[in-house]
Amino acid sequence: MTPTLSTFPDRFRLDGRTALVTGSARGLGWEMAKGLAEAGARVLLHGRSPERLAPRLAELHAAGHAAGTAVFDMSDRAAMAAALAEAGAIDILIHNVGERDRRPIREIEPEAFARLIDVDLVAAHALVHLVMPGMIERGWGRLILVTSIVASLASPGSASYTAAKGGLAALTRALATELGATGITANALSPGFFATETNLPLAATPAGARLRERCPAKRWGEPWEIAGAAVFLASPAAAYVNGHTLIVDGGVSASYLA
Repeated sequence: MTPTLSTFPDRFRLDGRTALVTGSARGLGWEMAKGLAEAGARVLLHGRSPERLAPRLAELHAAGHAAGTAVFDMSDRAAMAAALAEAGAIDILIHNVGERDRRPIREIEPEAFARLIDVDLVAAHALVHLVMPGMIERGWGRLILVTSIVASLASPGSASYTAAKGGLAALTRALATELGATGITANALSPGFFATETNLPLAATPAGARLRERCPAKRWGEPWEIAGAAVFLASPAAAYVNGHTLIVDGGVSASYLA
């Protein structure tokens, strides 16, 4: 039966689904994980340190949400496979974690470039490769890769990061094309300038002020403002959204400002 307006809110519920959000100890990853939990999903928080995940896990449990952890380094494929095997079925994967090398391209050694591409891009494929068979078997899955507006708007000092994020956007399209008939959707989230813990020092500088003015909204995004987009792409309401990059940047990428 076609849903009516009276049933529309239920289309954003994630009850009975298990979600893994990488890099969810803080920042945008944490806000997305919390949003999925509030929508009813069982959420697996990810990070390299169980100590850093413990307070976040306790916060979800205190709010009555089902949650656990998956502890591994993105560069350790064996640990990744072991953690996901222990986690069981994953219905929703949000790949958010990423490293950045803020150096001019002439200073980035080929080895450093290759390492960042491995952690930020190749590891995403490794994760998808692990969760994909179960999603195909169940006929339902959500793959959400977090890119960045730098995937299409480059800036000096981020060559390897820009290349990796651009690769994630392309990988999203490839996954959507190949997996669309299986019940799996693949989409990307492209955040702009968010005032996360990592970015707060930059936001307080003259360079941060220039970025704020560059944004039509004339402000940095609040971390919680990414959560709604993540819940939408993970939900039944987005069942026919596939291969799309959802930009959440206050209008930066839509504007032509100096």
